[in-house]
Amino acid sequence: MLDKLQAIKLRFEEVGQLIVQPDIASNIKEFTKLNKEFKDLEKIVVVYDEYTNVLGNIESSKEIIKNEKDEEFRDMAKAELDELVPRQAELEEQLKYMLIPKDPDDHKDVIMEIRAGAGGDEAGIFAGDLYRMYDRFIQDRGWKKELISLSEASSGGFKEIVFSISGEDVYGSLKFESGVHRVQRVPVTESQGRVHTSAASVAVLPEVEDVDVNLDMKDVKKDTYRASGAGGQHVNKTESAVRLTHIPTGIVVECQDGRSQHKNYDKALQVLRSRMYEQELKKQQDEIAGARKSLVGNADRSDKIRTYNYPQGRVTDHRIGYSVHNLPTVMDGQIGDFIDNLRMAENAEKLQDGSQD
Repeated sequence: MLDKLQAIKLRFEEVGQLIVQPDIASNIKEFTKLNKEFKDLEKIVVVYDEYTNVLGNIESSKEIIKNEKDEEFRDMAKAELDELVPRQAELEEQLKYMLIPKDPDDHKDVIMEIRAGAGGDEAGIFAGDLYRMYDRFIQDRGWKKELISLSEASSGGFKEIVFSISGEDVYGSLKFESGVHRVQRVPVTESQGRVHTSAASVAVLPEVEDVDVNLDMKDVKKDTYRASGAGGQHVNKTESAVRLTHIPTGIVVECQDGRSQHKNYDKALQVLRSRMYEQELKKQQDEIAGARKSLVGNADRSDKIRTYNYPQGRVTDHRIGYSVHNLPTVMDGQIGDFIDNLRMAENAEKLQDGSQD
């Protein structure tokens, strides 16, 4: 581990010198890439520097205990050692987790899709609740959201809503949200006051560049149609909405949010690339995982991942058996606790896999 940490520190110093070079500073793409690497390495180097400092102080304290004749000095060194040894263990554990290889997609922006599932009108209302939950979480993180397409449900909420999110570490934070979210509550449409179970599915797709997927435009069928606004009141007189069909895979993408057909086409193409990339990624993950499927890392959008129980005010993530009893706070966008626990579970899995190699 120490060799790896020393190599990281050398690379950190090298990158620190590179980003102040005039030719790098004038190349925005290269500067952004190196600046991100510098910040990522800096987090590890700060902990590593403290770790080496603690190791040095432990050696000094042991030396004093061994050779010092003055009892008061020896007692001070023993007291310091009692604090330093547990800190050494804490830092070693921290560094172990920091050295776990990151998902190469973690830094990417995402396209999020929320769809009403089983449960009739209530499923559409719940899909709307999930959208508001994520919208508030996005605002709290200072990320940027852009609507791609939506289809409203008859009693409120959405049959489907698709939007993009850009910012720092977006996919790394939201990738665990993919799957089926289930709600248990008395629907507003239910006159008998009985608790119903409804569901909505969430898909989180990393946004991809042209180079990430092999998309032959000859395989893509483009259709245009007139977009309608909220509730269908505002009907667009021009055919600005775009539907793309990828013939080999059968993937269909629609975008009708922008007034410009060109802008809708670009957005739809981005969604199509992301869905194709997700399909390819899942194929690779299944091959790597083999018989053992990751508990949290490879959630399929058809897997039930979380239940929101309104009568008991409880939210449970089934992948890690983690529950909280503050449902209103969660629905107000405070989902960071779930994300942190899922990340820890994923890292623990990776550590275990590494120790078995």
